[in-house]
Amino acid sequence: MAGWRTTHLDDIASEQWPYWAPIRHHFGIQTFGINAWRGGEGDEVIKRHNESDSGHPELYLVLSGHALFTIGDEEVPAPTGTLVWIEDPSAERVAAAMETNTVVLSISGGPPSGWDTGYLES
Repeated sequence: MAGWRTTHLDDIASEQWPYWAPIRHHFGIQTFGINAWRGGEGDEVIKRHNESDSGHPELYLVLSGHALFTIGDEEVPAPTGTLVWIEDPSAERVAAAMETNTVVLSISGGPPSGWDTGYLES
C-alpha cells in the first residue's frame, strides 16, 4: 500500500446519515477528529454541543454554501471560505445551513474521543 490515499468528499457518506461524511473513519485517522457535514437551507449542520468532555478545541471550515454559527450567545455568519476557531472546549456551539448545499468541515485536536465509532457501528 502507498503511504497516501485520496478520495472525493462526495464518495464518503454514512449509510444511516447521508448528511455526515465520516472522513476520520474513511481514512482510519487516529490522531485527530475530522468530519464533514452537509445540509440544505434551515438544516442543522453542526449539532448543538460542547467539547468539555474531550477538552479539545475545534476548527470549522465552510466549504460551500453559507452557515450561521451560534457560539454561546453570539451569532457568527459564515459564508463559503470562512474559518471558525473555537478554542474554549466548554463553549456551546451549533450551526445552521443558510442555503442549499452547505458543507462544513470540522477538525478537532487531540486523539479522537470515539463518539463517531458508536454511531457507525449501530
